[in-house]
Amino acid sequence: MSGFLGRLGGWCARHGKLVLALWILVAAALTAGSQLFPGPVNNNVAIPGTDAQHAHDLMRDGFGVGYEPGGTVQIVVHSPDGPLTDDARKRAVERAMDRIRGVPHVAQVDTPYRMGGMAPNLQIGIITVRLQGHDGSRLAETTRELSAAAEPVREAGMEAVPSDSGTPADKEIKTGVSEAIGVVCALLVLLFAFGTLVAALVPIFTALVSIATGLGVISLLGHVVDVPKQASIMATMIGLGVGIDYALFLLSRYRRLLDDGLAVPEAARRMGAGSGGAVVFAGGTVIIALSALLLAGFPMLQTLGWITGISVVCAVLTSITLVPGLLGLLGRRIDALRLPLAGRRRSDDGSSGWTGLGLWVARRPWGVLALSVAVLAALTAPALALNLGTLDDGYGDRGTEARRAYELKEAGFGPGMNGPLVVLADLEEKVADREPAPAVLQALKDRVASVEGVAHVGEPVLNEGGTAAMVQAVTEFAPSDPRAVEVVEAVRALRIEGASVHVGGEVAGMADVGRRITERTPVVIGVVVLLSALLLLLAFRSPVVALKAALMNLVSLGAAFGVLALVFSLGLGSGLVGMDPPVGADDAYVATLFFSVPIDSYIPLMLFAVLFGLSMDYEVFLLTAVRQAYLRHGDNRRAVAEGLGSTGRVITSAALIMVAVFVAFIAYPDPMVKIFGVGLAAAIAVDATIIRGFLVPATMVLLGRYNWWCPRWLDRILPDLSIEGHEEEPRDERPERELVGAGRA
Repeated sequence: MSGFLGRLGGWCARHGKLVLALWILVAAALTAGSQLFPGPVNNNVAIPGTDAQHAHDLMRDGFGVGYEPGGTVQIVVHSPDGPLTDDARKRAVERAMDRIRGVPHVAQVDTPYRMGGMAPNLQIGIITVRLQGHDGSRLAETTRELSAAAEPVREAGMEAVPSDSGTPADKEIKTGVSEAIGVVCALLVLLFAFGTLVAALVPIFTALVSIATGLGVISLLGHVVDVPKQASIMATMIGLGVGIDYALFLLSRYRRLLDDGLAVPEAARRMGAGSGGAVVFAGGTVIIALSALLLAGFPMLQTLGWITGISVVCAVLTSITLVPGLLGLLGRRIDALRLPLAGRRRSDDGSSGWTGLGLWVARRPWGVLALSVAVLAALTAPALALNLGTLDDGYGDRGTEARRAYELKEAGFGPGMNGPLVVLADLEEKVADREPAPAVLQALKDRVASVEGVAHVGEPVLNEGGTAAMVQAVTEFAPSDPRAVEVVEAVRALRIEGASVHVGGEVAGMADVGRRITERTPVVIGVVVLLSALLLLLAFRSPVVALKAALMNLVSLGAAFGVLALVFSLGLGSGLVGMDPPVGADDAYVATLFFSVPIDSYIPLMLFAVLFGLSMDYEVFLLTAVRQAYLRHGDNRRAVAEGLGSTGRVITSAALIMVAVFVAFIAYPDPMVKIFGVGLAAAIAVDATIIRGFLVPATMVLLGRYNWWCPRWLDRILPDLSIEGHEEEPRDERPERELVGAGRA
């Protein structure tokens, strides 16, 4: 593979103008296509085989307009200065309802002046809008149109806040400021690392082309598959980080080759043969980890995984083609516009501060190992307190309509109004809609109302065929409260003669998602670890290195989850990352900064896949350098020090870029994005410092030549997929011959 990538890099360097023009054309065409023909986004929250999915399927069977998922929008009306029953206010509400009826796809508008539509204080009411024939994937846009139609309420001095029937995961996420902050921070790191403006701009430009290409592809894919709303933000976060990092690794190798006196085309060729192979394998591990989410059993997470992988593919492709093309155009002008006091060179003997650190670790590996394990254990321990639950709109940004609607409904009707249970009864025999209500319908209402924790139960609704009945139940608890899940299980446990009971709605759906992901998590983790280890085995022909790398990545993941638990589950600074406290938690200043936040059950698995792949990047680059050094002289301790010395600066720069990008995304108002930002930033910081700077070198020193041991039988069957390109550099052949079968003694 290194030979092919070397030839590719050399060709791109010789045809730089063509390569640059082709990438700009592709990125511009895809961006224009996505703007002219934007694909719809749609969070497919179906959970095949679960009770909540059965309930949602029954809802589609003849219950009339507005009862299918996504078919209802509520306008919460609040009159702070008096009751809604005042004549002037009532007329304003009725004018708004008339305008709402004129919005396309509105089939029915329920007045707040109905039974159950008005809060006991008469100051908060709910206009329920039932839709028919609308595009469920454009629910946010429909909601905005309905909110605009309610303007007469606002003109009368009242609030009119929309609240659609989507889950918090359905809320629209817009990109913009955080990406700009991330790019600026990355540029500053690159300026310090390279010391020249031209060199710093190459990774930035490459990453932007990669992101434009990836986002264009993802948008157009919306016409043929369900693309989650989070896809663009995840693709941007991961694509920006890996796109800059991969170009950084290549450019660092290229500049070293130029310093060694190579001509530009030859330097580009060797860069592709060496670091280009490492980039391909590093990107491959990220894609494998994301693809393993196909086994999660949750369609939205499955789609989010492979679609996010598109951004990684684009990052790899631009790195191994566009970067050499740009370097071919720039030649030795890559060091133009040098900045003072930046991009310090190594000493004359080629050593660096990182080499010194490597030698220091090599002299005391047991002590470094013990201290590293102790620090990582302390960081990982809080992960045992990780609180998985439902992240409802009560934790959203206070500037959003979703958060305001949540607070108004809680104040007027109780916390359970924000996540009512939809109870469906699959009837064994057809019944007629008559008075008095059939016994099975009355039994359904009475039995659900008798469940502890249920505050209110609506009247049963029978479908057109008389084969299913539905009631809505409001619990005493907010959707994020674990006790709401207990109520769901209690209702599901009901046994009603002549009917089988199923529970749907946001709380029930997220509970089933959590259960499904818990069941599938061991499978996903096992597949990711095994496939990534196999890829490293093919790359380095060492089972010890492959298994150790997988273990190190799991260690860094544990530390990341520990930080997540500290910040969100234990609440030690959740307010500092921009989370707003829930209602009732802001009575004291301290409560606005420190409060517990539940983490949606699918987030840790998504984080695991992303972080495992990203952590493997640094492992690949470090191991590549160590192996190259070992093959040159056969001294393991020296090889570890030299490998750390040659990669420490670039890995640290890459990690700083990643951390800066992910921290910038913490500024997003969406809680899910904040959690991802904290988790990703913490994991990369730990991985690039404690893991790669101390733990990995210490273990490699202790293992000695067994790092590169490979049984003869395994060596014979493994294909030759060397990624280092070390065949192009002079070396002593003796160490490589001793690798195979070295452990036989």
